[in-house]
Amino acid sequence: MREYTLPTLILFLLPPLSAQVAPAGWQIIKDSKNACQIAVPADWTPYGESKGAAIFHDSTTAIAVVTSQPGQAFSPLAENLQRVLEIRPEKLFENTAKRVFYQEKTSRGPEDTNAYSFSVPSKGGTCSGHLTFVPSVTEEVARKIVLSLGPVPVAPPGGSN
Repeated sequence: MREYTLPTLILFLLPPLSAQVAPAGWQIIKDSKNACQIAVPADWTPYGESKGAAIFHDSTTAIAVVTSQPGQAFSPLAENLQRVLEIRPEKLFENTAKRVFYQEKTSRGPEDTNAYSFSVPSKGGTCSGHLTFVPSVTEEVARKIVLSLGPVPVAPPGGSN
């Protein structure tokens, strides 16, 4: 239990970020439907020809993926679903009407990965993300990616996005 205390404290002591706020110099990655987006650091690279993913160095170091689920109503995870997904309470960082954010996998060494799943409501559906990263990618960077998830902003009339 003690090994989870420090990462959890770090995640919650970092300054809060609003959804859809890209830190200065970061790039926006949009899903294939152009409905949802995440922000990743400038030194990350879009993954191949597909939309909706970015990698850091290579796909074994870190990969962030964003998807949209039109028509899927967003809701916090019910307790029975948390049990089915085997989400331990100390790994469920947020489970509210605004965001679901939990750690699926914890690294056991420098080459082993951590994995986060996260989702937020969007107009007419849900935006989801998945982040897999080795410990050399900091918890602060990972948290900023998670908290950047949101719907693609609607362009103002006469403007473009």
